[in-house]
Amino acid sequence: MSQPGPHDRPGSLDEVAQQQLIQEIGRVIVRSLPPGWQEATVEYRELGDHHELVAQLLAPNGTVVPLAVPTEVAGLFVQLRHGMYQPDRGTWISALYRLQRPGSYTVDFNGDYEPNWRVAPPPEAFAEELRRYPRPAAGTPDWLAPPSTGPGLRTAEVFDDGGRPITERPGLDPAELDQVAEYLERAPVVLAARSYDTDRLDPNRSPAVPMTFHTDGSWIWPGAVGYYLRQHGVAPEAGLVAHIRSRSFQIPEVDESAREQAVAVITGDGR
Repeated sequence: MSQPGPHDRPGSLDEVAQQQLIQEIGRVIVRSLPPGWQEATVEYRELGDHHELVAQLLAPNGTVVPLAVPTEVAGLFVQLRHGMYQPDRGTWISALYRLQRPGSYTVDFNGDYEPNWRVAPPPEAFAEELRRYPRPAAGTPDWLAPPSTGPGLRTAEVFDDGGRPITERPGLDPAELDQVAEYLERAPVVLAARSYDTDRLDPNRSPAVPMTFHTDGSWIWPGAVGYYLRQHGVAPEAGLVAHIRSRSFQIPEVDESAREQAVAVITGDGR
């Protein structure tokens, strides 16, 4: 993979150079597409030394087919990511390149939300990312911030944007939705209320949202996460999904100490 040179400082690409590199990525991708292609997507994800490249072709009949693209594409994304760094924001973590025949394309950059990793990055990738591309504390999302001292448990939110019913997360593959939902629902409950909350996406329903908290010893999440996944297809946070996948959807044994730590985090005694 092509890497930025030792004298290429982060953020060295101006807007013209960025557009030239984006167009070059598109040209390389197009050269690899089969005859008669209609639409293709290529997503590059990187955190520290961890990186993933996922390419798909949308066939005329609507079928999604995995696509192999030249390794050169990943190197070009690395250069673009390095060159787009901004001290007040860091750089993007994932980029989704969409191409449509004959020559239309869009590129979406994500620097705030954790991508839907195929393989969860190792812990050292988070520290390495912030070493290479420092961000101010106000511009560092919770999932990327260095872990604080204490129980070391990560807490998942039901919705994004300050708790309002808004999400901007990658959707789940329908084939794994039930497995993820079962993991969320079957993990040990460490706190529970006797009542149910109102469905914020369908307030006319009878209250049915569980007011519980679950943990698997690594993450804590409200029971509402599983509810909104089942009822409305709202995906959990990408980091939690990646963690569940890394465990092959198998809930570990959670001892009493881990449960007590989770309760302490939920109630504020462990922060």
